[in-house]
Amino acid sequence: MPPATPELISPRSPRVLAARRLAKRNFRGKDRLFLAEGPQAVREAAGHRAGDAATLVELFTTPEAAERYADIVGAARDAGARVHLAAEQVIADISTTVTPQGLVGVCRFLDTPFEEVLAARPRLVALLANVRDPGNAGTVLRCADAAGAEAVVLTDASVDVYNPKAVRASVGSLFHLPVAVGVPVEHAVERLRDAGVRVVAADGAGDRDLDDELDKGTMGVPTAWVFGNEAWGLPEETRALTDAVVRVPIHGKAESLNLATAAAVCLYASARAQRAAGGCRSVTGN
Repeated sequence: MPPATPELISPRSPRVLAARRLAKRNFRGKDRLFLAEGPQAVREAAGHRAGDAATLVELFTTPEAAERYADIVGAARDAGARVHLAAEQVIADISTTVTPQGLVGVCRFLDTPFEEVLAARPRLVALLANVRDPGNAGTVLRCADAAGAEAVVLTDASVDVYNPKAVRASVGSLFHLPVAVGVPVEHAVERLRDAGVRVVAADGAGDRDLDDELDKGTMGVPTAWVFGNEAWGLPEETRALTDAVVRVPIHGKAESLNLATAAAVCLYASARAQRAAGGCRSVTGN
């Protein structure tokens, strides 16, 4: 007797329609839900909780993906998520990628109030001011996670961190560290400084050189790096709020570094300096 064909959710199901509309920011904000696509993001979502509530509330999967990623689907069920088997076309309709991987999760918002971030006395923070590209925001979040930062803060003028492209670019890091959103940059800088955090602007035209700062031993203190817009960087009024404006040295002929690369260099420089017992002498030195 052949195995029974699994029952697939209807493409006209209210559940499918509700998930599909989460591609738009206004519906994400209204429902306080967002999409996490692909096995890595869904695996992280299934293992994440905010207080007593599981972050993953719903999972759409093709029968083939459910078989291939049985451990992830099992983790989703263990977390209490509703699991729906769906045809490839339904997954494609919900997904925002060109080549869906067969798994799309619906997740609760997980951002942390800024005051809770401060109360944890973070030693390394990435502050994104007017970052508009979701891919860059997600990549910086991933860099911050890798460097061991304790939080990422997005100002009120920055991109929605729950944009599907930002979620994908974070490669699961969105679920690893506290993220505060919608914080005015002036308030963020003031409160971080009150919390004993040195606020440093990353700017290619900065009057201080990162290697020189490391040589002077100034990077080992609690630090919040401020990263600006991809096109125009940080405005003068934002740079003026900070304790220092630091540039990444360009030793070759490159005109500059892109945002995510500069963020990785700066965050790792601080992480190394903070971990070094006697201070750090160079980003690339031994």
